[in-house]
Amino acid sequence: MALLARGLSPAKYDLHLALITQADPAGESLPSSVTVHPLAAPRVRAAAWPLLRLIWKLRPRVILSGMAHLNFLLLLLKPFLPPGCRLLVRQNTTVSTALAAGALPRGTRFLYRHLYPRADLVLCQTHAMAHDLIQTLHLPECCIAVVPNPVDHRAIQAATAAPAAWSGPGPHLLAVGRLAPEKGFDLLLQAMPAVLRRYPQATLLLAGSGPEDLGLRFQCRALGLEQSVRFAGRIDPPYALFPGASLFVLPSRQEGLPNALLEALCARLPVVALPASQGIVDLLAGRPRAWVAPEISSQALAATLLAALRALHAGSCASRAFADP
Repeated sequence: MALLARGLSPAKYDLHLALITQADPAGESLPSSVTVHPLAAPRVRAAAWPLLRLIWKLRPRVILSGMAHLNFLLLLLKPFLPPGCRLLVRQNTTVSTALAAGALPRGTRFLYRHLYPRADLVLCQTHAMAHDLIQTLHLPECCIAVVPNPVDHRAIQAATAAPAAWSGPGPHLLAVGRLAPEKGFDLLLQAMPAVLRRYPQATLLLAGSGPEDLGLRFQCRALGLEQSVRFAGRIDPPYALFPGASLFVLPSRQEGLPNALLEALCARLPVVALPASQGIVDLLAGRPRAWVAPEISSQALAATLLAALRALHAGSCASRAFADP
């Protein structure tokens, strides 16, 4: 959202950013032309009345929402919005996968099926995600548009020109994301012993924070990986870690099309990913120096990591070179 706000012309658009549960944009730099409205509600559903008041005060031509709970709230409120106000909602997960995982609250399928048709347009990150919406929710194709997430190409390219953020012979593996079960960092830790048997100097940096932080640290200790794995916490921007990285790893069980992956590809990092969504598989298919595991498991991830590292070492370029034992 911040990148979108920075990219839209203030000469053409009067931009307002409503923060539902936050009091500030969490370190994101926004142009002075963007007016920030911190609602600071304790929960999304508690923001209904202040959000409705703000909308009537501003009377916007277009509202864009990008979070599932907020999408539902705004779609519920749509009959009470000012006349002529168009509501666009962004879908950032594959609905059928998220529902099948059983991690969503009861009734979510009902909300998707009965509220999403109220949107003036549903924005999806990939064609696979859009097709899933059509199949799962029976949304008409004309109500869906595919708009991949933007990335800050100039900032990423500038970051990759910086000195390497790593030390030691490597290879250096980087994974970025929220430390939550769906992101699959436990699978990556389980795969690391096989990598270390072949590449004893390999290192792994996990950048992110979340509810699984403590559990992953315990797992790391139980696997004897303390000397090879480092937890960096949340890093903004994550592409500051790209210089010197040998391989970007996406071990997710469920995923839409994560920004970190797009940024890694923009930086021309080699990538290994689990097939967490059809959108990821389609994006990486046939791409040089990109490997997708055949299934979502630690064994498949380990085998794919080793295949990628062998291939990279065999044709290593100077910026990605690492020692072969």
